[in-house]
Order: sequence, then structure tokens, then C-alpha cells
Amino acid sequence: NIAMAAQMTDAHRRFLQVLMSHGIMEGSEARKLHRRCCEIHKVYYAHDKLDDFISTINSHLQPLFMQIRKGMSEGDGRAHYALVNLAETEITKMASDYTENELELFRKTMDLIISSENGFASSTDLLNLADQLKTKKMKKKEAEQVLKVFVEDKWLSERNGEYTLHTRCIIEMEQYILSNYQDVARKCNICHSLAIQSQVCDSCGIGMHLPCVRKYFRAQAEPRCPQCNDFWSCDIP
Repeated sequence: NIAMAAQMTDAHRRFLQVLMSHGIMEGSEARKLHRRCCEIHKVYYAHDKLDDFISTINSHLQPLFMQIRKGMSEGDGRAHYALVNLAETEITKMASDYTENELELFRKTMDLIISSENGFASSTDLLNLADQLKTKKMKKKEAEQVLKVFVEDKWLSERNGEYTLHTRCIIEMEQYILSNYQDVARKCNICHSLAIQSQVCDSCGIGMHLPCVRKYFRAQAEPRCPQCNDFWSCDIP
């Protein structure tokens, strides 16, 4: 295996350690870190070789069932890198950090977000879940605290009282969501990765991330669905 032949250096190890402590990193931060690690450890640095650098790390992480994955922020389309555990489904991985009823609240939150039209759920709807929990009911105040922790731990994002899945959560849980929400989860027609916040074609039902919609229609005289060619009725962001 050629990838295995590439040696892990201290620069690779430092990069991995920093990424592990962050959990997820925006593309520009990862590029800066790549450069800094190479400079500190006097390893050859090429600014356009971050993905090669990462695939060297990934070849050594393979036996540990870990992988650095690249994904996209659904809000602004920026690249992000996250360290993913392939050995466990992510919900089991979360089990070591949260109690059973906190996990149940997270699952129910995910249900609401994924089955919503725009990929968001309001804080009111989420707090109403608190007394529907089967494991152990929560007071609304408690639920508020737990949601705050999910945001701090980068499983959820919150904006003006609306919650959606954090980029880290989407990168880590893509497979889990696609297999557990087959009837509602969809992939973006343009970049083919999981789309939570998306626009959907009225005619054929395909979905596209908002940044992908923006990019795709920039070059079109009039917005037509890439799948069925019908007029795209959603507002182009």
C-alpha cells in the first residue's frame, strides 16, 4: 500500500494532537496548523499538499478505526476537518459523555431537525420534548442547560433560538443519519454529501445545500433544477 509507505513524522503527530483537542477545525485554520507543524519540525511543507499530509495520517489511523474527514459547513460552504471514530456509531460514542436521558433528548432533537423542512428546530419545540422523555423526564430549565452543553460540545449549533446540527455532528454522523433516517435524510444533488439545511425542488424532490444552490445557479441565466429542469422556485440565497 503506497499510502502506508508515507512516514508519520512529528509534524503529522502534532497536527493530529491539535485536531484531537479541537474535535473540528475550519479549513483555513487547518492550513495554518499544517504550515506551523512542518516549520516547527523542519519537515518539507507545500501549501497545496494538506490533503496528502492528512491522508498520510489517515493511513496510520486506519488500524485504530479513526479517520480525519473533510466536510462542509452548511451555513457558508467552508471546508472543515474533523476526527471521526469509525469503530462505534456516534450515538454510542456520545454515551460515555452524557446520561441516558440527555442522549434521549439529543436523539429526539435530531429527529425534529432532520424531519423539518429547513433543517432547524425551534428552542420552544425542543424544550417541549423535556417532559416526553421515556428514560427520565427533565425540567425545562435542565433541558435548556443540556442543549447549551450540546452546543458547547459542537453537536448542535444555535442561532436566534433555532437549533440545527453542527458541522462536526454532520461529518461524524453522516453514515448513521443516512442509514437511520432513510425516508427523510437526503444527499445534496451537487456535492453528494448529507444535506440537513437544504432547498428542495417542488417538482422532483431533490435537495441542495444552500452554498451549493448559490454556486450552481451563479452561472445559470435562469434557475432550473439540475435534475428535472423545472423552474427552481426557492429564493436563491
